[in-house]
Amino acid sequence: MAKAEASAFAGFPKQTFEFLTGIAAHNEKAWFEAHRELYEAGYVAPGRAFVEALGSRLRAISPTVQFEAKVNRSMHRINRDIRFSKDKRPYKDHLNLWFWHGDNKDWHRPGFWFGLGAKQVYLGVGMYQFEKDVLDSYRQAVIHPRSGKALLAAVAKIEKAGYELGGKTRKLLPRGFSTEPDREPYLLFEGLHAGVELPASAAAKADFLDVAARHYAALWPIGNWLLEEIAS
Repeated sequence: MAKAEASAFAGFPKQTFEFLTGIAAHNEKAWFEAHRELYEAGYVAPGRAFVEALGSRLRAISPTVQFEAKVNRSMHRINRDIRFSKDKRPYKDHLNLWFWHGDNKDWHRPGFWFGLGAKQVYLGVGMYQFEKDVLDSYRQAVIHPRSGKALLAAVAKIEKAGYELGGKTRKLLPRGFSTEPDREPYLLFEGLHAGVELPASAAAKADFLDVAARHYAALWPIGNWLLEEIAS
């Protein structure tokens, strides 16, 4: 069934961009309720179809990746958590998807993420921010000769392909950690990820599934290093 759905996906429909443009301009319950059919046709249905199609492709890149084409699983809820935010807009103005590793959905393990707004689409891999215990494991992996060299090789692959590494947040080395000069800069990272931003129009094209899969495959060396060295 997954293969049949994958072959049927031919880009996000015009309703997707109508909904995303509308919710960005009218981020209020009255507009959302009046356009619930557009939400279902332009957000939920194509989101689920893309999760099924892309998930099958991602398993060719990382066989243990997990996905589920449901809201609150691979599909983030459109409702924003405004309890502790000054921004009280009730809805997200983009479609967020997550493909994870492990038996249960976990935001703190390496994975593939996807964000589609009215103007841009973002494809990313890795771990956006390390929790405290994972951060220590990451730093130990950086200073270890074998895993540290493997990190350099993974970074070299994505940079050669034209991507940039993200997650550098520190200006000073963490206390108690030092390593070879070529690996030292990675001790300034408190997350490790890479991605690419494309115009939203790319997501409407019939070949978008192929385009996305190619980017994820080229970006995955970073996620694979994290999966093998940090999250295993």
